[in-house]
Amino acid sequence: MRNIPLDEVDHVGRAVLPIGTDYPPGHLLDWHAHRRAQFLYGATGVMVVDTADGTWTVPPERAVLIPAATRHRVRMLGVSTRSLYVEPDAVPWWPAVCTVVDVSPLLRELLAVAVGFEAGYSLAGREGAVATLILHEINAGSPLPFHLRVPASADLAGLCRAYLAAPDAGATNAAWAARVAMSERAFTRRFRAETGDSPAVWRGRARLLAAVPLLRERSVTEVSGRAGYASPAAFTAAFTRSFGTPPSRFAGPAPRT
Repeated sequence: MRNIPLDEVDHVGRAVLPIGTDYPPGHLLDWHAHRRAQFLYGATGVMVVDTADGTWTVPPERAVLIPAATRHRVRMLGVSTRSLYVEPDAVPWWPAVCTVVDVSPLLRELLAVAVGFEAGYSLAGREGAVATLILHEINAGSPLPFHLRVPASADLAGLCRAYLAAPDAGATNAAWAARVAMSERAFTRRFRAETGDSPAVWRGRARLLAAVPLLRERSVTEVSGRAGYASPAAFTAAFTRSFGTPPSRFAGPAPRT
């Protein structure tokens, strides 16, 4: 199925409903939730998924597993998706929070085939076998660390959401503490308790995540400067240390000359 709203087919008695959707650049799917669990794969572009608990950046050719009934929004940056909407009782192993995962070459091909199915595809023979194999491949996927936790308290969450919208390498703990009328020491202690990271570490990771979509259109040198690094080498080292792969892996096509 292609470019069909889930609501039109959610009632169909299939554990897995595959839907492919093409989105214009910068499209925002505002806050919503699905009755089914969702496997959201970006065949192209970058997705940024937000929930009340955090933000997940999904690089090209990766996917995010979204639990059933999880309220979320998705920002699409040049994305064509292959989504699977899955009955929760069919996947008791599904994670309880959003999780970015690698997508194997086999799974990519299975998804490309599955989005050509009708909603009421045959459970016998090839189509049913493809749907079953897809779930096995998803279950075997490896989680990836493209996640940033957002504090539960409204004041700290507001600071973090604003920073994610416009990362600033010059931000300081003292400035953030002043904005929530706290001493720097108390603020740092509270922030760490709610996120597991110090504010400085959190901001550094936020800038690295913000770099992922920028790498589609800009050079590593330019992105490293925007992320607040003194050199491309320092940026590459930090990026690789955080995400296990160099930023060049996410670079878009070379500009034409």
